[in-house]
Order: sequence, then C-alpha cells, then structure tokens
Amino acid sequence: MTKPRNSSSKSTGRRAAGVGKPPRTPVHKRQPGEIRLIGGQWKRIKLKVADKPGLRPTPDRVRETLFNWLGQDMTGLRCVDAFAGTGALGFEAASRGAAEVLLVEQDGTLVTQLQRVLAQLQALELPDPQPQKLLILRGEGVAALRQLAPTSYHVIFLDPPFDGNLYEAALAAAARALVVNGSIYLESPKAWNDEALQPLGLMVHRHLKAGAVHAHILHRATDFEASGGA
Repeated sequence: MTKPRNSSSKSTGRRAAGVGKPPRTPVHKRQPGEIRLIGGQWKRIKLKVADKPGLRPTPDRVRETLFNWLGQDMTGLRCVDAFAGTGALGFEAASRGAAEVLLVEQDGTLVTQLQRVLAQLQALELPDPQPQKLLILRGEGVAALRQLAPTSYHVIFLDPPFDGNLYEAALAAAARALVVNGSIYLESPKAWNDEALQPLGLMVHRHLKAGAVHAHILHRATDFEASGGA
C-alpha cells in the first residue's frame, strides 16, 4: 500500500495542533456585523450591528450571566437601556418578556439601526407573542435618566462609553429612577466597590470580569438594609 505524502513529523504535529481541521465555532459567537439574542421569544435571532468605532456589544457570555442573575423571565418589568448602542441588552430584556423597554441612544446612525432592528423583530410571526412596549429615544443617556420619574423602573442597564466620564452622573440618576428592590446593571473598564458606590446610595450585589469588561449588578443600599442584610 502506498504511503500518503506529507506524512512527516512536521505535518503530524500540524494535525495534532488542529491545523487543517474545520474551525469550531463556540456557541453564540458573534460574527462581524451582527449579534445574536440568546434567550426568550427571539432566541437565536441575529441582529445587524452598525459599523461604528468604539461600539462594544455586551459579550454573549456576559449577557448569559447577566440574565441568570436578573432572572430568565422578566415578564411585567420596566427596563431602560440608557446607552443602547446595538440595543443588545434592551432587546434581550424584551425577548424575555419585559413589559416596557426604553432604549436611549445619542448617535443618529445607531438610532436608525435600532429602529430597523425593532421593525425586524416586530415583523416576526410568533406562536404566542407577548404584549409589550418598546420605545427608541434619540438623546443623551444621563439626561434621559434624569427625566425618568422617581422609583419607576425595575432594571436599568448602564453601559456608557468607557472614556466618557459619565459613570457617577449616570449611577446617581439611575438610583433615583430605580424601584424598591430594583437592579442596575453596570458595565465598565474597572471594578466598582461598595466604598465607591456609597455616596450614590448603591452597593454591589454581583460582579464578574470578562476580558477588559467588569460587569456588576447594583442594588440600592437602603433596600439591602431594609431586608436585614440578606
């Protein structure tokens, strides 16, 4: 029997390292120019992402963990995605049953893309569609948060530009708008601790680090104290 060519130790080593094999695509891997919703009625739906410098869709693994923390079923909750960007967080909440989702974005190109995505999702034929209200507002995130009624939203997503110096102002406005026992999701390039959050009346409930991203769930300190520190 004729031996196959390229059977040297070099080629064997290349095969052992996986060279020449079809690449394995991790679950929920984001392809360039798109994101994929990972739960709820729109699970696995792919959404186009505008090509904008600095745009950072929340990584799939972080979103999975986030909604494990918040709960997979968000039926009846009112949510704000204050620096919407791709809308990944807001649309994910809506997919999981949130009654109202407000997406705020300042960039006109991104607002147009959010409107296209919303039209795409609303055009889907679902076996049991959930009644809900999705609103897209062009505006600055901190200003929009300051205009919300006090104690009016259950979940507030904060993912401002990493270099925008908006964190303290956004957190203060979000804390005011949060219902009793509500949650703020904060994404930032650094970890926030209770000492830094204390002047804002907030404290850390959950935290993880994924690459350069620190993800937090924050609660109001008064809610924690009222529950006896549980």
